[in-house]
Amino acid sequence: MFSRVTRLLVGLVLYGAGCALTVAAGLGVDPWTVFAQGIARVTGVGIGWVTNIIGLGVLLLWIPLRQKPGVGTIANILLVGTSLQLALGILPHPDVFWLQALMLVAGVVLVAVASGLYIGANFGPGPRDGLMTGLHGRFGWPIWACRLTVEGSVLVLGWLLGGTVGIGTVVFALGIGPLVHIAMPLLATPRSAPRPRSAARV
Repeated sequence: MFSRVTRLLVGLVLYGAGCALTVAAGLGVDPWTVFAQGIARVTGVGIGWVTNIIGLGVLLLWIPLRQKPGVGTIANILLVGTSLQLALGILPHPDVFWLQALMLVAGVVLVAVASGLYIGANFGPGPRDGLMTGLHGRFGWPIWACRLTVEGSVLVLGWLLGGTVGIGTVVFALGIGPLVHIAMPLLATPRSAPRPRSAARV
């Protein structure tokens, strides 16, 4: 149990730090972070705190979808955004492309490793993952259609609010699935080993 709890907590903290690296790189971020970034720019609230608030709001959408949160779901809401906010306070924000690219790649890889840790701990899905599976279970839509609809919507809305969409958004979209597929069997607990699945932003 201690090992699983440690994996969960370390994974969620690293997930937020990985997202912070992509934000600090300034080349574009994943759809949910674009959304959080847009809201943060409009409201003046830190992007990490907005991420936590969005996670809580998404969790409320689970109610009509008849989803039940786990310990990992609650920990996700509390830790990912907090870690993101704290990491942004100490990370550099370079304006040299090769440094930005290096931070972007490091961020995507760190998110993949973090996903392998926290998903493999088997304490329940993150709020955004649960939204996708809830829509699938309630309406019978394919998971890919649920993800495309929800993430496409938050991406466009976040962009309209001033979130950063760019090459980093594309790199994240293309790279995170294969990287998590590699990370999951390597980092999962023996009990949950090898069920690779695509990552989602917590």
